[in-house]
Amino acid sequence: MQSLSPLDGRYQKKTEALRPFFSEEALTRYRVRTEVRYFQALAAEPGIRDLKKLTKAQQNALENIISRFTLAEAKKVKAIEGKTNHDVKAVEYYLKEKVGSISGVKKQTEFIHFGLTSEDVNNLSYGMMVHDALRQVILPELKVIIGVLHGLARRWSGIALLSLTHGQPATPTTLGKEMAVFVDRLRRQEEQLKNFTMQGKFGGAVANYAAHKAAYPDVKWEKFGQKFVRSLGLHPLTNSTQINPHDDLAELSHILSRINAILLDCSRDAWMYISRGVFSQKVIAGEVGSSTMPHKVNPIDFENAEGNFGLSTALFGHLAEKLPVSRLQRDLSDSTVQRNIGSAFGYHLLAVKSLQKGLGKISANREVIKQELHAHPEVLAEPIQMVLRKHGVEGAYEKLKKLTRGEKVTLYDIVEFIEQLDIPKAEKQRLKKMCRM
Repeated sequence: MQSLSPLDGRYQKKTEALRPFFSEEALTRYRVRTEVRYFQALAAEPGIRDLKKLTKAQQNALENIISRFTLAEAKKVKAIEGKTNHDVKAVEYYLKEKVGSISGVKKQTEFIHFGLTSEDVNNLSYGMMVHDALRQVILPELKVIIGVLHGLARRWSGIALLSLTHGQPATPTTLGKEMAVFVDRLRRQEEQLKNFTMQGKFGGAVANYAAHKAAYPDVKWEKFGQKFVRSLGLHPLTNSTQINPHDDLAELSHILSRINAILLDCSRDAWMYISRGVFSQKVIAGEVGSSTMPHKVNPIDFENAEGNFGLSTALFGHLAEKLPVSRLQRDLSDSTVQRNIGSAFGYHLLAVKSLQKGLGKISANREVIKQELHAHPEVLAEPIQMVLRKHGVEGAYEKLKKLTRGEKVTLYDIVEFIEQLDIPKAEKQRLKKMCRM
């Protein structure tokens, strides 16, 4: 009841799948993972003679620090931060204590955070967080909604539907094809999301390994750094300032913004189809549609989806615009902005869940769909015109324009017009058959 954000309040259950990736606890856990992996990599580097190769028991103990990192452990780090007023340094101090308790490693704890700047730890941690969230939550949810839309496209492939272009009756389509449009659009973005890789910056205060080389000038640090970044599943940056320039997060934000736009478009179309009566909604026992109008079954799921896709896109838009810009070698304005990545993902997930729910409650109202088509026989003007053109009838477009534009015509008027055409009898029969839509 006292949450400032609805993501952690009203909608907590719908967004909890992202908590292991974007909460403060999660960020601390990924920082611990990054620091431990770096310590292990240093120990495996032959050129660093003052750090002995780790035994199997020591490796297992280090792995346990990662796998057994709980909320209670995160609170210990937070308590240290209360003294240091620096979150990454707090992780370093925490790990020095934990690693120092491992037999035979206590004298090597100064190699924790060796030569690193906070950004080395942070950007690699965010990279892994994002990858895991995409793989475990975002892509599976996207796959579900594509599957739902694909199922509707197949189920409704034979249902003829009145089109509206510019809000006006137009050439008929099928309800299935209109769903398939969203499937095709989403699959293109899904493929880009699958192929997306976060970058990893490494190399100290200004990414030139100056501190590392001062300690061990003979180690090929650039090669070491690239290998280490790749080991975390990230693409190593060859040249950077103190920070990852965040072009990767900008690219990701643009992909997710496009996905949001497609799904928002789908939400609005579904809303319009409900408004026209093309879609019927399931009535859920006990639910209230309006506080004053008992008859209403509001399309609230599609409205919630629309609103939250908008919020998500607004946040992704700011991430894409702000993060790639930093004064000279770095300023700290990116740090506070990055902490909102989880909110951008959260509103996206919330919207996807709402849209999934809405799509699961609709059915095609075949009677209304049929009545709409019958009420607008003027949409047959285009196919009739094309048949006339095919047979070389002069002024085909103009003839149909005179009959239908701005006029209220009936199927009888259309059939009578066809009867008077100077075209083969078989073509007349085919056109009249269209009038039975």
